[in-house]
Order: sequence, then structure tokens, then C-alpha cells
Amino acid sequence: MAGSDGIQPYESALDSIPGAHPYPRSSRYHDAEIGVHVTEDGTEVRYTKRRLLPPLDAQETEEHTVRDGERPDLLAQRYFGDPGQWWQIADANPALDPRELTDEAGRVVDVPLPGGFPQGGRRA
Repeated sequence: MAGSDGIQPYESALDSIPGAHPYPRSSRYHDAEIGVHVTEDGTEVRYTKRRLLPPLDAQETEEHTVRDGERPDLLAQRYFGDPGQWWQIADANPALDPRELTDEAGRVVDVPLPGGFPQGGRRA
């Protein structure tokens, strides 16, 4: 909705551009659905809806045994070539804090195979 000055808020302007999204393509939220909450005074507040991820099949992951000194970002660099993709490993394993995944040497974590994990909670 355009304001009295005719300028659209940033989020609305993105809606008019096909394929535009407030998160970069490398983000776990890139394909997440954006919701709109309307407050009592009519103000629209956009938010990213919760991602509900389907469990991955064993064929879609490989196991990695954690060694001393490893971190989620280091595993992401090793498996995906991008330390910023640590969230893919976090999404594939039940952990609230991604640091839990590599706190103990010997822990086995699932690593999604390339293209195996959906972004935004949807499979490609």
C-alpha cells in the first residue's frame, strides 16, 4: 500500500517484482512464506512464517562423525563449499542450538546431500 507520498514501503515494493524476496537465495528463509499481521490500528506487520520441515530420508543424507574442533560452519564449508550453509546441517538434525551438533566429538550428525534438503520447508 502506497503512503500519502506515493512511496511504497520496501516490502510492498518487493511484492511487485516477480521472484523478489526479502531474504537472499542462500538463506534458509529465502523460500519461506511471508505472512502479514494487521494490528488493531491497521498497521501491517510482515513476518516470516515458521518453516515446517519434512524429515529427510536416509537416502537424502550422509552421516558425519564429529571430530574435536569441528563446528557447523566448518562442516558446511567441507560439504557445501560455503560456511554460511551451516543451517542445512542444523535443519537436518534435531538440535535447538546448532553448536550442540559439534560440541561432543564422536556425535554422528546427518548432512543433507546436495539438493536433498528443501529451502523454506518445501521440496524442490
